[in-house]
Amino acid sequence: MSETELPSWVDVATASERLALASTPAELHGALCGWLAAGGADVVAWPALVMADPGLPAPQPDDALDRLRAASAAQLADPDFGFQLLLPEGEKTVVRAAALFAWCRAFLGGFGLAVDGKPLSEEGQEALRDLANLGAAQVDENDDGSDEDALVEIEEYLRMAVLLLHADCALGPQHRQRLH
Repeated sequence: MSETELPSWVDVATASERLALASTPAELHGALCGWLAAGGADVVAWPALVMADPGLPAPQPDDALDRLRAASAAQLADPDFGFQLLLPEGEKTVVRAAALFAWCRAFLGGFGLAVDGKPLSEEGQEALRDLANLGAAQVDENDDGSDEDALVEIEEYLRMAVLLLHADCALGPQHRQRLH
């Protein structure tokens, strides 16, 4: 497994259960990515920070949650835009859409915990509003699966929106610090 490859949905779910985290893999990944995109610290004990619960234990070195953190941080920093969302594979469109909306809600929570008044570009503000709108969306349980193409487009948009927010909040301040 490469340092930028996300662990599987099942591996993250199993590791989450081991730590008694009441979140799906999509929610954990979304919250972690929100935290990192806003400039939050990339630390092994991320669940306690990202879930705002200091009592949560740190993942064991190299378990699925530790690999999730390392791969997510590496993907966000990837100059080739290799960032991916952790969503269930091989599921019906409605299941994947529900996970995507949950990912967005969790992203907003993690982002809010770490953003600490950092300025956003106009595009970043728009991306954040779009994430909020997607987080508020509901899945139509009667969907016949014909919206697969739309879901793929939304996922691609989210990838770019997250990278834009990361550039505004995490990369921008790093580059400004190097200039001084």
